[in-house]
Amino acid sequence: MTDPSVTVPLRWLDDAPPADLPAGATWGVPLPRGAVTSAADLRLRPVGGAAAAGQFWPLATWPDGTLKWAGAALGATASPGDYEIVADAASHVPVPESGVRVDETDDGVVVDTGAARLEFELPGAGRDVDVLVRRLSRGARVVAENVRLVSLLQDGMPEGDGTLTRTAFRSRVTGVEVEQRGPVRAVVRIDGVHRAEGGDRQWLPFTVRAVAMAGSHAVRLVHTMVWDGDADTDFLAGYGLRADVPLRAALHDRHVRLAGADGGFFAEAVRGLTGLRRDPGPEVRAAQIRGERTPPLDQWNPEVSGRLDLIPAWGDVTLTQLSADGFGIRKRTAPGHAWIDAAAGTRAEGYAAISDPEGGLGIGIRSFWQSHPGQLDVRGMAGTSAEVTAWLYAPEAQPMDVRFYHDGLGQDDFATQLEGLEITYEDYEPGFGDAHGIARTHELTLFAYDATPAIERAADEVAQLQRPPLLQPTPEHLHAVGVFGDWAPADRSTPVRGEIEDSIDVLLGFYLGQVDQRRWYGFWNYGDVMHAYDPDRHVWRYDVGGYAWDNSELSPDLWLWYSYLRTGRADVFRLAEAMTRHTGEVDVYHLGRWKGLGSRHNVQHWGCSAKQLRISSPIYRRFLHYLTADERIGDLLTELRDSDERFLDTDPTRKVRPDAATYRPDRGALAVGLGTDWGALAATWLADWERTGNERSRDRLLGTMADIAALPHGFLTGEALYDIETGRFDTARDQISVSHLSAVFGLVEVCSELISLVDVPGFRDAWVHYCRLYLSTPQEQAAAVGAALTGIHLEQAHSRLTAYAAAATGDDALAARAWEAFEGIGEWLVHRRDLVIRRIEGPEVLRPVDEAPSVSTNDAAQYGLAAIQNLALIGAHLPEE
Repeated sequence: MTDPSVTVPLRWLDDAPPADLPAGATWGVPLPRGAVTSAADLRLRPVGGAAAAGQFWPLATWPDGTLKWAGAALGATASPGDYEIVADAASHVPVPESGVRVDETDDGVVVDTGAARLEFELPGAGRDVDVLVRRLSRGARVVAENVRLVSLLQDGMPEGDGTLTRTAFRSRVTGVEVEQRGPVRAVVRIDGVHRAEGGDRQWLPFTVRAVAMAGSHAVRLVHTMVWDGDADTDFLAGYGLRADVPLRAALHDRHVRLAGADGGFFAEAVRGLTGLRRDPGPEVRAAQIRGERTPPLDQWNPEVSGRLDLIPAWGDVTLTQLSADGFGIRKRTAPGHAWIDAAAGTRAEGYAAISDPEGGLGIGIRSFWQSHPGQLDVRGMAGTSAEVTAWLYAPEAQPMDVRFYHDGLGQDDFATQLEGLEITYEDYEPGFGDAHGIARTHELTLFAYDATPAIERAADEVAQLQRPPLLQPTPEHLHAVGVFGDWAPADRSTPVRGEIEDSIDVLLGFYLGQVDQRRWYGFWNYGDVMHAYDPDRHVWRYDVGGYAWDNSELSPDLWLWYSYLRTGRADVFRLAEAMTRHTGEVDVYHLGRWKGLGSRHNVQHWGCSAKQLRISSPIYRRFLHYLTADERIGDLLTELRDSDERFLDTDPTRKVRPDAATYRPDRGALAVGLGTDWGALAATWLADWERTGNERSRDRLLGTMADIAALPHGFLTGEALYDIETGRFDTARDQISVSHLSAVFGLVEVCSELISLVDVPGFRDAWVHYCRLYLSTPQEQAAAVGAALTGIHLEQAHSRLTAYAAAATGDDALAARAWEAFEGIGEWLVHRRDLVIRRIEGPEVLRPVDEAPSVSTNDAAQYGLAAIQNLALIGAHLPEE
């Protein structure tokens, strides 16, 4: 039975309710173990008010079958406030005034939000569908037709004298599925590929989800493209979403809106009536500026109304954002005539609208300038139907080049490659620096207008497009429910606690600032950070082997997410969100030979030959899925379900394996590391089990936990032999092998959660034993296992292992040792008073930047995680000196 006392307090991510909520909101909440049996028992209500219309669905369950995470949705409303979720199975379920309705036929799907209507066409039965949305309507007016994806393929780069050609491609839909049916939220998934216009070639598989909310005229599109080209011959020269917009009004009543920087707008009519030699009249000019229908022509100054055909009509407009620092707008009357520069600025917000007094269409791209090069094209506004294209990759930019960045430097065998690792930290292997199979996800919004939107209204919608209002559970509730392991809300109740909290904030602030100062932006780059710094050049080592893009090395993803959980900070959430979008898509393969694996840090995100589960691990993605109920992140979790099969063809330690001469993975005994490898598998199986109830994942998770407990040395074994058919380890392996990397890619977090979730005999003891011994003295290690452990590094990061053992055993001496390791033994001591951040200006750098020469992403992330977890586990033992 559901516990009627359950209440989930909610907060808005940006601390206050938005003035208006035209697109609704979707989020996720955790529920106490054993308290709620069904999402149907949940209700949304304003604080102090009666129940509001909400929608709930299950995201994950506890091992006892009760609801652990629920997705929640609130429709469009003009007066959002403060809300909470309660368990109240007996109460009436409110119905939204304008609920979402989904109707399916043999050849299509229609979704009606009460404010907008979408029509989808189903492929099959002789229907070759090349559009995502056939029609988008507002009331009786069709505001957009034939919403489709388009792309351009160039057959080379401009490096010689040869003639280059571009081939146009268009979306071909292979499947349409209704995933959610309302009454507050409906989701339609569209799958397909790009097919050459007039040809047979198909490439760039995509998935688009159309999310429609009750009462909303805005439709959110979550679009994912998988790169499946040949890097040597395929150069993407443009990729975008295109729609046809019917226009009916006179040219002087047709309007274009482009969002510029800092809330500004480029807003003009197709045929302008201001600035003319003759004045049409103040009422006419004022109406056109407002975007309203102008008075009848017989009320104009006849010196203007009689000469309208002599005023140019500007049918085409383009905005290009080719870098993070500049955009340009130009326009022309028609093809075959010159473009005229119209405006310029720094960072455009990625929104374009075409409309007349009877309605129109707006398209917005979230994180537009951050994901440059982008482009917005409006064409044919002087005709009966205009065309708008929101380019996710601008055709006016240099074509996309994903070839590997060097020729191999003679590294043709493992010995030479290991030598290369010694000098540039790059793990190179011929053929492995391949982008085939990586992906990119964008969020777009279609706005169905019933008239030309006022500038103020469009500005508000653009602000919410870029920073969507989001309801969230409070840090206190998240902590009380007991999700995501060992952490606690930020606490400055003592001077030393305050200093540690301040040091975490300084590091977070430094990285939040570095993203913009160092321009860590771009189509493939946005969301990632750099790995290590070069103080001589005053730059991050963007061009030095394995020191460049971080690709989740030592878990900055976890640091950001745990920092968000305990503070609720919106700026930290949005960086963590961008990082999750990036690392889950770009740094991981979604098809091809390495499907399910990620790439270690490199100058290019896909460049490293270390293809491993430690990068693709769901431990980094599940936060965003559970906190926002995002279906695409759910896809990323599901597609890893069988990632243990990758050990059959890609041995992560093939270059350094001491038994390489005899190791044969095809004979059923796969070598799986009990740190980075099993930690990622455990996170995969746990996410799949609690999300879907998959028995295979459950059995492999619980079975391997039991096997680790049965190994003579548990986690200290380092690597166990795994039978892919049974999903179990050989428990006879008797060896000791310790790596400083084993516990810094999510193993700590997943083990803590597993121990709190399920009781597998011996597993907790095996983990506590490992945690206790890692930073113990050589004498203590020898007494326990016969020899001192080797390979002990990153002591500060591993202080949290000692803290876990201290908390598990109640050993005060271990707690003191953990704080000593955190504060004094580590390779890099971080206290707010000792961390030097200085501003560099002048000719040494392109622009003023902050630098902290001793800081690497590894240090910052592991310091932050150790501080957070130590405070939660042994904060009561924190020395006050």
